[in-house]
Amino acid sequence: MRAAVVVFPGSNCDRDLAVAFREAGCQVEMVWHKDTALPSGIDIVGIPGGFSFGDYLRCGAIAANSPICAEVKAHANRGGYVFGVCNGFQVLTETGLLPGALLRNAGLKYICRTVPLIVGTSDSIYTSGYSVGQEIGIPIAHHDGNYTASDAVVAELSDQDRIAFRYGANPNGSTADIAGILSENRRVLGMMPHPERAADEGHGGTDGRAVFASIAGALAAA
Repeated sequence: MRAAVVVFPGSNCDRDLAVAFREAGCQVEMVWHKDTALPSGIDIVGIPGGFSFGDYLRCGAIAANSPICAEVKAHANRGGYVFGVCNGFQVLTETGLLPGALLRNAGLKYICRTVPLIVGTSDSIYTSGYSVGQEIGIPIAHHDGNYTASDAVVAELSDQDRIAFRYGANPNGSTADIAGILSENRRVLGMMPHPERAADEGHGGTDGRAVFASIAGALAAA
């Protein structure tokens, strides 16, 4: 199982994501945003949280147009797995790999705390370690985490069982309490909360560990 973690100027959760992948049994390579190719044999690409390019223009917009993101899109379009967390979710919407947009929090304030999430589906390599309806506690740390999409998009996500996580107590105004969504082929996941910050006993909770264990288990069995 091989994972690549993309690093942008302003990324600050890249090493956290890499550690969570490694602890789950994946080999990890760090990839710089100016690289024009992913390492050969990569199974999954992780796009970490942080403030890529200082969140100038729109969160994730500049990163989405970096050289490596063309390869990330190609990887996804070939059926490869891509996992975006927080700023990574913003990047995935900016690339068009996921629908909708992440806007400023409804309260116009940065929020950093552990929040309750409700697992929406167990039908993905990311969520197979949970039960539908299970409540878990995962940290958030964002200023622009207000997931926004049209009624038609939300209905499609719901009808296709692509809402991976919902907030148990909506902290940012996200449409339909959405905290994470899957692509149509279920191989791309974007989520605002940080499971890599809840994957070790030292973090004060391990509710995020199952995300990485599920990924590693599915890739090992493929």
